[in-house]
Amino acid sequence: MSNRPILITGATGQLGMALVAQAKVPYCAVGRPAFDFDKPETIAACFADANPWLVVNAAAWTAVDAAEQNQDAAFRANRDGPEILAGLCREAGIPLIHVSTDYVFDGDKGSPYVETDPVAPLGVYGASKEAGERVVLQSGAQAMVLRTAWVFSARGKNFARTMINASRKTNALRVVGDQRGTPTAAEDLAAAILAIATRIDGQGWQPEFQGIFHATNAGDTTWHGFAETIFDIAAAQGETHPTVTAITTADWPTPVKRPADSRLDGGKLARRFGIRLPDWREATQRVITAMLAGDRAR
Repeated sequence: MSNRPILITGATGQLGMALVAQAKVPYCAVGRPAFDFDKPETIAACFADANPWLVVNAAAWTAVDAAEQNQDAAFRANRDGPEILAGLCREAGIPLIHVSTDYVFDGDKGSPYVETDPVAPLGVYGASKEAGERVVLQSGAQAMVLRTAWVFSARGKNFARTMINASRKTNALRVVGDQRGTPTAAEDLAAAILAIATRIDGQGWQPEFQGIFHATNAGDTTWHGFAETIFDIAAAQGETHPTVTAITTADWPTPVKRPADSRLDGGKLARRFGIRLPDWREATQRVITAMLAGDRAR
């Protein structure tokens, strides 16, 4: 790899931590407050200090419901900041890998989305991420957008951690069972990104790398199915397995509607880079095992 580092933004997030944990090449990982999309001057400063050969933007506003009441902040983080970063990459002549989301879709297609399907976000979060995709791809930079979904890991705030914590407080839970997608382990997504980085470094930037790719673990489930799998794995390691009742989205109202079916088709990533992420159940086994091991070590 290049002697110059990869600049990883969002260093304290799930994906940022996974990238740092797996990187076997020089990197510079930055996060708030040193790197803050609310403070544009920090973006340029961190970029200049790092002098990277590649940028992976894993920084984002990810609080879906809170975005409804904080629209300006969500767009600063998910559109304006990435636009600045893409401009810096264009000026430096280096590639940018920008991470986006399945929530750019409305979930009404009824089958897995491909990269060319029309977007139709349902809320501010999805709209801000879709706007970020557009400005990055229109910036003139060597830019790749990786859409992913339902990210979870052994560390940080995510659905899997919420379920484990809840199971320690109650023996009965209600979880939405009519929203379908793919849980994606941050460590698997990070491995895919680093494999792409290796390919770019080896071949140089190629025109076919430009554009949007979908990157999730294989397979799909519902939030209820995900919860049941988490508890099955945890119970085999001594945790309590609560009763989990499947409910409808209407039974669990939220400030913004979620896509009913946001499955992403990863075929393009496989064809272009030979990358297929493991099945989500395998990933869940690894993540929950690591999570519980970490809990016991504390």
